[in-house]
Amino acid sequence: MLGNIRIVLVNTTHPGNIGGVARAMKNMGLSDLSLVKPKKFPHADALARASGAGDLLDQARVVETLDEALADCHLVVGTSARSRTIPWPLVNPRELAAIVAPLPQATRVAIVFGREDRGLTNEELQRCHQHVHIPVDEQFSSLNLAAAVQVITYELRMAKEFDISAAKPCWGTEWDVELAESRELELMFDHLEQTLTEIEFLDPQKPRNLMPRLRRLFLRAVPDKIEVNVLRGMLSAIQKRCRD
Repeated sequence: MLGNIRIVLVNTTHPGNIGGVARAMKNMGLSDLSLVKPKKFPHADALARASGAGDLLDQARVVETLDEALADCHLVVGTSARSRTIPWPLVNPRELAAIVAPLPQATRVAIVFGREDRGLTNEELQRCHQHVHIPVDEQFSSLNLAAAVQVITYELRMAKEFDISAAKPCWGTEWDVELAESRELELMFDHLEQTLTEIEFLDPQKPRNLMPRLRRLFLRAVPDKIEVNVLRGMLSAIQKRCRD
């Protein structure tokens, strides 16, 4: 399970934090690190803070966009420190571990961490199936990036080391089809938005949070590849009928 968990850092400002994250990951047995447009990397400060986890920095994947980092992932979880205008499924690290632990071994999971000063944007969080929040003291809620990664990866390791008898896949049974990858979901959402605009159900000038709410609906369901193909087939049929 741990080998299929990807830690994604978005626009990290301080290279030392990247090194600290690498060390936290290696402590817990994770090795898949993806960096979305870091401010300074590679950097000596990152290597110094990694303190023995330099191999994770050497093999870290550096990409320009979040979509690139998530493209082949089946389940995406975004870290969030504040409430949002549109509520999203929200779990704590232990609940997240209970969701991830029973997933099929081939399931690729991404956990996305945002910028040190302001976290993830609403648009980035809307690319996630769920959000994870670390409950901290309200009087001092600032949590270092590496510490946040350590807390979440610790819970994931504990779920691996010890049997979570109550844990079940989030759909309640073993599944027979591979979950849709993030890139497939993004293509589906583009197709959905295009179709809704064509039939004049969506007004691009007055979107009224329609697409974020539809994203939440479909991501909450964690659709598999066949389900996504069926939905896109339906959208294509609607477009064809409207254009005839």
